[in-house]
Amino acid sequence: MASKKIIGGMGTLLGETKPVETKQKNGPGRPKTNTREITKSSQEGTKEGETRATFIINETVLEKIKDLAYWERVTIKEVVNTALQEAILKYEKKNGEIKSTPKK
Repeated sequence: MASKKIIGGMGTLLGETKPVETKQKNGPGRPKTNTREITKSSQEGTKEGETRATFIINETVLEKIKDLAYWERVTIKEVVNTALQEAILKYEKKNGEIKSTPKK
């Protein structure tokens, strides 16, 4: 970051007029180190290997997911990811590996 020159403070009180250099601080928290290439806007602000998705869900099911997350002391995202992974494993065990959709 660029240094900022400040004239004043204790130096002015003591008769000094020489500019005092100070360094600007970065914002709070750790610096961002995410170097992955964002290919979709739904990946912005997410971790490596994650993307944002929107679903319509039954209100009763959502309340139960929230309750489960609260009592298990995990995030809603963790509950949903675990449930979906288990559903995929169960499906593949019964029906075989899921094929990828054809590329356009």
